[in-house]
Amino acid sequence: MKDLTFEQKRSLSRQEAADQLTALADALREGGDAELDLGPGTLGLRIPDDLQSELEIEIGGGEIELEIELKWKTAPARATPPRTEPRTEKPQRKNTPTPAGRSRSTQRATAKKA
Repeated sequence: MKDLTFEQKRSLSRQEAADQLTALADALREGGDAELDLGPGTLGLRIPDDLQSELEIEIGGGEIELEIELKWKTAPARATPPRTEPRTEKPQRKNTPTPAGRSRSTQRATAKKA
């Protein structure tokens, strides 16, 4: 079941059709909240950055039918939090490091003599 359906059929001049498409193009370009004048009233839409589109052209029976369909989700998609790499901490030494070239036993013997 659809939440809302609006359909409007009327005859337009080429200029009126261009004006209607220009208003729609401006609303798409600006994004965010857009208002479209639909003759008897104004429709406010929230237009996201990404849309799905479909273009259909049918020629036959002495007519050309051009349909431009744009679709988007009404609720914003939940943003996935950025992945953070686990912080690797170096293990801390309990004893102070030995200077290069000396072993711990040499260090202790030197410390006792002093």
